[in-house]
Amino acid sequence: MDWITILLIAVSLSMDAVAVALSYGVTKSSITFSEATIIAFWFGGFQALMPLAGWLVGFNLRAFIVSVDHWIAFILLAGIGARMIYESVSGKKKDKGVRSLKTGTLFLLSVATSIDAFVVGISLALIDVRIITPIIIIGSVTFVLSHIGVFIGKNAGRFFVRKAEIVGGLVLIGIGAKILLEHLGIIS
Repeated sequence: MDWITILLIAVSLSMDAVAVALSYGVTKSSITFSEATIIAFWFGGFQALMPLAGWLVGFNLRAFIVSVDHWIAFILLAGIGARMIYESVSGKKKDKGVRSLKTGTLFLLSVATSIDAFVVGISLALIDVRIITPIIIIGSVTFVLSHIGVFIGKNAGRFFVRKAEIVGGLVLIGIGAKILLEHLGIIS
């Protein structure tokens, strides 16, 4: 898998975490650099760990489903992308805003915003991608974007959240379609 594809996956996966970071910025009258760093560390850390966990699961299942792995990867990525778009457009997504920096709150939000990364990790194992580079990039991108997101939220509000999730969803659907088309020999 090339660097650009990994980077696009990383940016797409980070959108939920960025949305939560933006909402934290919206709700706080003053924000310190260390507060933004704590939030970014939690989100970036979980975005790196969850694809690793998913990859381990997918790697162990690969032998049983190798003949349809490209279809599973496509369905998982397209499903995640479609859900992101639907939730953004419909307004049915629950507000996952950070109200405090308590460990329990940050843990739950980190898990909630990184479940998609677990599923992507499964997909990466099924298409036989080495996981080290993707988890470093996914975790780092999420850290940086979440950190910036806190301050953007403080200044720009919720305007960008829906648009970012729609773009992230479209990118994941596109990557899933690319994997499927490559494995079917339609594109190289």
